[in-house]
Amino acid sequence: MKNIKARIIADTAASEEETVRLVSDFDLGELDSEEFTVLPGFCEAHAHFREPGFSYKETVRTGSFAAARGGYTAVFTMPNLDPSPDDAEKLKVQLDIIEKDARIAVYPYGTITRGERGETLSDMEETAKNTVAFSDDGRGVQSEETMRAAMEKAKALGKIIVAHCEVNELLRGGYIHDGSYAKAHGHRGICPESEYLQIERDVKLAKETGCAYHVCHISAKESVEIIRKAKKDGVNVTCETAPHYLLLDEGALKEDGRFKMNPPIREKADRLALIEGIKDGTIDMIATDHAPHSKEEKSRGLEGSAFGIVGLETAFPLLYTYLVKEGIITLKKLISLISTNPKKRFNVRNTGFSVWSLKEKYKIDPGEFLSKGKSTPFEGTEVYGRNYLTVYNGKAVYEYLKN
Repeated sequence: MKNIKARIIADTAASEEETVRLVSDFDLGELDSEEFTVLPGFCEAHAHFREPGFSYKETVRTGSFAAARGGYTAVFTMPNLDPSPDDAEKLKVQLDIIEKDARIAVYPYGTITRGERGETLSDMEETAKNTVAFSDDGRGVQSEETMRAAMEKAKALGKIIVAHCEVNELLRGGYIHDGSYAKAHGHRGICPESEYLQIERDVKLAKETGCAYHVCHISAKESVEIIRKAKKDGVNVTCETAPHYLLLDEGALKEDGRFKMNPPIREKADRLALIEGIKDGTIDMIATDHAPHSKEEKSRGLEGSAFGIVGLETAFPLLYTYLVKEGIITLKKLISLISTNPKKRFNVRNTGFSVWSLKEKYKIDPGEFLSKGKSTPFEGTEVYGRNYLTVYNGKAVYEYLKN
């Protein structure tokens, strides 16, 4: 490993000895002049690479480049695509693109229902072998009967149901949190009940069916409490939240599309409950919900812009700066949230690491992003942590070159 002064932070999916071996096998060249921290490759449980169907927003190639820049060596991609991967033939379109263009490990989700319409189950038997789990992300499954049938089928196949929880009839055209900012500025709000009532329904079904169940991007304090209780009751449930829900609340909102995501950032009490949830283990992982859109789609203000922001390239520096350096969680805890736990839950073994200068300070600049998407509420935010190198399967998939 030459004379590199690096500390090794390993997760339980890759022992410290194995990580040292992987680093030693790679020529780190000029990096031996500073002190660096070597981290295991991160695992992203929730991202949108937009291909096939919406390649003007993102492609497997650009998305995986962005992931590698952020230190990720494995990404699970959501199925709101065209064609939607609801049978083996449609899934193959996506798999062929991944095989040709992915720089890292990309694991697709299959849909729960055909076309994510929430009506008829997808061909889950056909797609199970080549998908990481089943999700209708972007849409909540409204029918309890349909969700029960999906859980029973997933249980028989040994797969996880991954749910975007949202009660459609409670949305009422909302697009930011139904709180003080919405009232003060004349915006239509999304109430937290639209999220947590469907989680409440689903954990009941998961308990009845024995299905492994995972909740996407929770944002409300009630959601944390429902999942905490379900775990105590023995339900096979895990969940994720995202960096923006942990670091922002409605006090940060501006009349700008880069603050619009679904679910929305909520109140301070919700943010603090989410932080408590990651500290006590109720929340198992942090996922970015990387959701790129075109510049035009994000330039229409809070009401008119598309839902979604990008996050793969900023997640670790933000979480390290505002959770680890602030003493809220340890670095090893953060690694468990963005690497160990998602790998363990989804039974993914992933080889790779990244090399960081944790002392380096800079401001987030979307102009430097490798993703096609540039919309982030953290533009201009000062962070610590620069990734200099990401290695996947023994090959450098990202290198930072100083000007």
